[in-house]
Amino acid sequence: MTDTKPTLPQRPFFSSGPCAKPPVWDASKLDSESLGRSHRSKIGKARLAYCIDLMREVLNLPDTHRIGIVPGSDTGAYEMAMWTMLGARPVTTLAWESFGEGWVTDAVKQLKIDPTVMRADYGEIPDLSAVDWSHDVLFTWNGTTSGVRVPGADWIPDDREGLSFADATSAVFAQDIDWSKVDVATFSWQKAMGGEGAHGVLILGPRAVERLESYTPAWPLPKVFRMTKGGKLIEGIFKGETINTPSMLAVEDAIFSLEWAKSIGGAAEMKRRADANAAALDTIVQDRAWLGHLVADPAIRSNTSVCLTVEGADATFIKSFAKLLEDEGAAYDVAGYRDAPPGLRIWCGATVDTADIEALGPWLDYAWNALKA
Repeated sequence: MTDTKPTLPQRPFFSSGPCAKPPVWDASKLDSESLGRSHRSKIGKARLAYCIDLMREVLNLPDTHRIGIVPGSDTGAYEMAMWTMLGARPVTTLAWESFGEGWVTDAVKQLKIDPTVMRADYGEIPDLSAVDWSHDVLFTWNGTTSGVRVPGADWIPDDREGLSFADATSAVFAQDIDWSKVDVATFSWQKAMGGEGAHGVLILGPRAVERLESYTPAWPLPKVFRMTKGGKLIEGIFKGETINTPSMLAVEDAIFSLEWAKSIGGAAEMKRRADANAAALDTIVQDRAWLGHLVADPAIRSNTSVCLTVEGADATFIKSFAKLLEDEGAAYDVAGYRDAPPGLRIWCGATVDTADIEALGPWLDYAWNALKA
């Protein structure tokens, strides 16, 4: 083993959430006029509405769908949808990684609605053709902890009776989403946007709004989950009048990220950057016999949260591997998720530069050789 160390990535931020900031990000560039002001002030409401408008524009979201900024990150947004809309008809939950399992737990143990549960192991996906669409269906568009994504939206029928609930937090801004197939979608700014945490985004299609206005669940709803009043949707939530007090600093940070995404070409360029990063990482994997993909099938392999296997590695080895890379300033937070099989997880979303993915390859060799020695 040589003492010569590889060239470091310019930005060694490969965490799968919170993710790398946009390449041009600097805290001094954030607009600060709204800070220290009420979110209900004229400027506060204007900035929140502008953030919503930017999300709609960058995501190419149709006018049929509403966008709300809600508490509790992606988890809060998804639970908000579950608790307000489920129970009207049978439910199917799909789980192939830990966050999907979380929605199963909510449905079974908290809401007690006895759903049909379709599971697959890490790296696999359930048989989507077997989904009964007379049910409401809960799924993750991109499983952040397993690196498995759905292969598009063709499996979701146009004439579905139930609602489609997509946890899309590590898919939006990186993967093509057919919004006509999505009744409910959720995400958080700290994933593909490279924004800050704590806030979730809830997207409702017209069929979801119809459910909210026609159905009252049997269980009590906390204040932060309530989206209707007198049987009508509270439209203000989807115009920037948030249910609880948001961080205007986080909102300004999200606006910065969205303006950057818009400036480079919007969703299409964001997806292209993520695809280029995933391809660069795949080249690294293909060139090394000791590295592999947890997701063997490229058709369902994520282009954002890419999960890798390491020959013979257990959790202790991976922990040492990730620590060595962090200590060297070569890569931060690349150990796989705690519930996933031992391995690495490299974020390849659009806020990462492809050159930094390419620079990571020699450092993976460095860590592998050092630990094997």
